Amino acid sequence: MLDATDPQTWGPAIDEAVNAISRGGLVVLPTDTVYGIGADAFDEAAVAALLAAKGRGRQMPPPVLVGEVATLDGLATDVPDEARKLVEAFWPGGFTIILRAQPSLQWDLGDTGGTVALRMPDHPAALALLKRTGPLAVSSANKSGSPAAQDVADAERQLGDSVAVYLDGGEAPGGVASTIVDATGPTLRVVREGAVSLEALREVADVEGTRTSPEDDPSDLPAGAAEDDE
Repeated sequence: MLDATDPQTWGPAIDEAVNAISRGGLVVLPTDTVYGIGADAFDEAAVAALLAAKGRGRQMPPPVLVGEVATLDGLATDVPDEARKLVEAFWPGGFTIILRAQPSLQWDLGDTGGTVALRMPDHPAALALLKRTGPLAVSSANKSGSPAAQDVADAERQLGDSVAVYLDGGEAPGGVASTIVDATGPTLRVVREGAVSLEALREVADVEGTRTSPEDDPSDLPAGAAEDDE
């Protein structure tokens, strides 16, 4: 467990996390919502290990966290203008957008149906890591079906030795999973309401109402949008 609470001293901790990701290992990291478990999004074996650590199958692929807004167009295609407005308003932050994935990408996140769920977190340690590793497949740091970890000790209790590096950023400041909007259909629609309210979304774009909350059954969520994702 490595200390990532103080930006003045967390350099070695981030170094260790970057090294673990480069070796195909898993890292637990703090975000602005809940703790996440991350892997190199372009390392098929690492993503499979992430799903196995959570006890989760390919039918529930993880979202991808990015360190810069500009990465959006490298990972997604056919991004609607209304979706861009939401990204501009709520990134970095507790907002996840489901888009059509760039078909040329060499990755395997699971059974995505050609989509990808993207988010830019608003947490300095997470962003410091992402800016060095590039996009990470990141799900909430917990066993599937259990509550998302709010601190690194809870994440370690649930995930144990399956994780190479645990970054301790203190208690998760948000405590609520991100809001997920599906932008792959003819209209934007909320598929899980979380950190960003429906009212806040509608101040920016035309969005259809919520279907689930972070605690609901995930069976009705689209690919890339699971109930326990961060």
